[in-house]
Amino acid sequence: MSILIIDDCQEERDLLHTILHSAGFGPLLPMATAREALLHLGIGKGGMPATTVDLLLMDLEMPDLDGLEACRRIRAEERLQGLPIIIVTAHTTAEDIQAAYTAGATDYIRKPVIPAELVARSANSLSLKQEIDARKLREQELLERTKELDHAFEKITTSHGTLQVCAKCKRVKTDGSYWQRIEDYLRQHARRRVSEAVCDSCLHRAYPQLNQAR
Repeated sequence: MSILIIDDCQEERDLLHTILHSAGFGPLLPMATAREALLHLGIGKGGMPATTVDLLLMDLEMPDLDGLEACRRIRAEERLQGLPIIIVTAHTTAEDIQAAYTAGATDYIRKPVIPAELVARSANSLSLKQEIDARKLREQELLERTKELDHAFEKITTSHGTLQVCAKCKRVKTDGSYWQRIEDYLRQHARRRVSEAVCDSCLHRAYPQLNQAR
């Protein structure tokens, strides 16, 4: 699963990359600025097309654009509401932590980083992301299925008239004046009144003289 590592310090980026890579995470994408990360996520002028990212590890204090503002801009995008953001920083006051959560961070890791903590929190965040994605997929599938059922019900309830069925072969005369196997027709329609008739093929077999008369 894709993880962005955002820190203006090369040593910090390398450290996080090494720990996560050793633990089997990947692909890992180190970036030096929050603005670069936003562009990668498709945010802002000149941004890339929206790409799949599963977790952000981001420092708070960075030049040009800090971690708090980056969090706010990410959360302003509806499609990124479920993206986990872990703040990794040396700022450890209660005010700093509260500000990070208020801006949209989902977790917080203090520097210097403890490898076991980084691995555990990253794994938990990715697991939560997978659950959220799976739930959204189920909801979308349910919505699409509901629309299909509504459409089918509308077709059924708006159908009208009397259905003609051949008294001999039991084929059904459709709205287009074709004779269709009743099994096939019933798979497509319901709630129609049924009456008996004789289809052309059966009529000609039963009364061959009609063909001669024509």
